[in-house]
Amino acid sequence: MRILIYTGKGGVGKTSTAAATGLKLASQGCRTLVMSTDAAHSLSDSFGIPLGSEPVLVAEGLWAQEIDSLRETEKRWGSVQSWLQGMLQWAKLSDITTEEMLVFPGMEELFSLLRIKEHAESGRYDCLIVDCAPTGETIRLLSYPQLLGWWVDKIFPYERRLVKLVRPVAKAVTRGNLELPSDQVMDSIEAFVRELEELQELLLNPETTTVRIVMNPEKMVVAEARRTFTYLNLFGFRTDAVIVNRVLPEEAGTGYWAAWREVHGKYEEEIRSCFAPLPILRIPLMPSEVHGLEMLRRVGETAFAEHDPGEVLYHGNIQELRSENGERLLDITLPFAAKEDLQLSQKGDELTVQAGPYKRKVLLPRMLLGCPIAGARFADGKLSIRFGERTAAQ
Repeated sequence: MRILIYTGKGGVGKTSTAAATGLKLASQGCRTLVMSTDAAHSLSDSFGIPLGSEPVLVAEGLWAQEIDSLRETEKRWGSVQSWLQGMLQWAKLSDITTEEMLVFPGMEELFSLLRIKEHAESGRYDCLIVDCAPTGETIRLLSYPQLLGWWVDKIFPYERRLVKLVRPVAKAVTRGNLELPSDQVMDSIEAFVRELEELQELLLNPETTTVRIVMNPEKMVVAEARRTFTYLNLFGFRTDAVIVNRVLPEEAGTGYWAAWREVHGKYEEEIRSCFAPLPILRIPLMPSEVHGLEMLRRVGETAFAEHDPGEVLYHGNIQELRSENGERLLDITLPFAAKEDLQLSQKGDELTVQAGPYKRKVLLPRMLLGCPIAGARFADGKLSIRFGERTAAQ
């Protein structure tokens, strides 16, 4: 099983590139599903075939799906929604559309992501291609399972006990009109988070899942791709290729397009220097609009002329534990990060690494438990954290 996650700034051709990859894989005999988790679906427009919330056969060996986030929410959040509905009725919030209050921001997209796990476990497909939302939303979604898992492990048990203690009091005070969450509701929340943790384990397996960043050779797009690459590394997701789309060909370097061809050449060189040693796949600007099976096949053949799209195209460690001169060091690769944006903190067996607006909690391996941070160094895109001897109290 392979899972390929396609992400990139809005408008770079991410969806058409994901669809083209699916067609290329299917032509090689790989049972492939291309699925869109973006709330603003455009996968059906790309294929030129109507799609629904369940997989639809679009070519031999290729299926496509536009996930209905509302449907997924109703399926997985039923008992919690029922309790929230009762609470809103008790609060006399009849002037607010109940459905708008029953799902927390970002939850619909998380329910959509769980379909990845469902399809991976079904055995019906050899490869899943995920057409994600633009980069900022993708990073938030991919980081949610870890944050929610931490909440369930550290905070949720205490909240659950508190609710159990307060439930009879609340019922008496409100004369039975307000019901605090039942055990069934609390079980649903915990089961949901545990499913997300299992999904994250699947997505963090570098032999199964890799991310491919789609970009155009333009200043703002390249800048966002660099930030995306940093944050994906921060959360432990393996990027195995960069796809540069809509590159003006050499023959376009005259007349009106001469200046644009020069700009593209400049940023292609910057992409090569920034993202090496990642494979950089190049797709020229096609002579006509890219939609429909014929044009998508052409894009797929061009992009993967020298590579097998189903292979892991780059192997490299994001996080490594090593010894140096008798000291223990933890290396975390953070390309393009700025030293002044990095912050470290340690509490018990947890190490918190912050890069700009994003924060990741790293569970320390057993050999580092009780070892305080003795120092850190950031150079050449790598954060090296040095740990001291285990304290006597430990």
